[in-house]
Amino acid sequence: MSLNDAVRNPFARGSLLMRSGTTAGDRTAIARLTLVVLVILSAVALALSVATGASDASAVNVIGALLTGADDTALSMRDRIIVFDIRMPRALLGFLIGAALAMSGAVMQGLFRNPLADPGLVGISSGAALGAVLMIVLGSALPAGVMLALGAYALPLAAFVGGLLTTLLLYRIATRGGQTSVATMLLAGIAIAALAGAVTGILIYMADDKQLRDITFWGLGSLSGMTWVKLFAAGPIILIALLVVPFLSRGLNAITLGEAAAFHMGVKVQRLKYTAVVAVAGAVGASVAVSGGIGFVGIVVPHLLRIVIGPDHRYLLPASALLGGVLMLGADMLARTLVAPAELPIGIITALAGAPFFLWVLLRDRTRNGW
Repeated sequence: MSLNDAVRNPFARGSLLMRSGTTAGDRTAIARLTLVVLVILSAVALALSVATGASDASAVNVIGALLTGADDTALSMRDRIIVFDIRMPRALLGFLIGAALAMSGAVMQGLFRNPLADPGLVGISSGAALGAVLMIVLGSALPAGVMLALGAYALPLAAFVGGLLTTLLLYRIATRGGQTSVATMLLAGIAIAALAGAVTGILIYMADDKQLRDITFWGLGSLSGMTWVKLFAAGPIILIALLVVPFLSRGLNAITLGEAAAFHMGVKVQRLKYTAVVAVAGAVGASVAVSGGIGFVGIVVPHLLRIVIGPDHRYLLPASALLGGVLMLGADMLARTLVAPAELPIGIITALAGAPFFLWVLLRDRTRNGW
């Protein structure tokens, strides 16, 4: 990559600045402070999420019960069931889902060196959704022993496989001669998403009334119905991906200068790509399986943080996970309270907030590039 190309590319420009040390100190201080603030916000968001709902238990009583764990009279038995068996797994899994979607977006943007790359835009979410819908509609046709062995893991596993296969197909199409074409990636993602949507439509046509209701509500995205069983089914897959991805930060920083440059810097590019693909597919697949379609988190969060802390993935990846979890819990609290006692699908909230931001990014890039 030439110097002029690097100057025009914000990802490459950020890596050059980090390597030269011209802005690393300032951004590092800001990034570390941002991480501390996000950790505090995460704790606050989790506490408020557990304390918010249709139950008349006050936030003070709920948080007090959480901190003490004592079986006192601050909460009635009904409220304790609501708080510890309904709200708590919902808050924990919602935070993990938001973290997974946001971090996956940051990884995709770094891997493809494009600020508009997102698991939803390039078809990964559609592939994961297709896997989940296949399990909902056709899962009863599998041998009883297989379904019994899979248990609660059947749906997350199906979505994981769907997202992984879609990601591998997308990467295969967009890569030629060791080089990944961003334009091909985006266009292929649109085509794959359309194909997955068509097959999903066929499955919806085949579904019975109960399956149809499940698919319709699931497709809008929601954190309702979260249980400890779902948390233990999808949570480990998401958590493993969240723990693995930060180790890719050095390689993602290097690959922004181009795959050839990253290779000469000692980065095992192919291993980096495959690890990132599997991690993103696992995180997105498990998230989509339990929450349905929740869009724009992966594109909004990395952009917001890149403006504040810069493109260094050492800080961008963990910060994206934390902010994604916080925003997801905030959207979930809005979904629960705006039309209480009913509940809005959370995908509507994220789309209403994320779509205008996405348009702003497009318009800003058009102004900068003069087209």
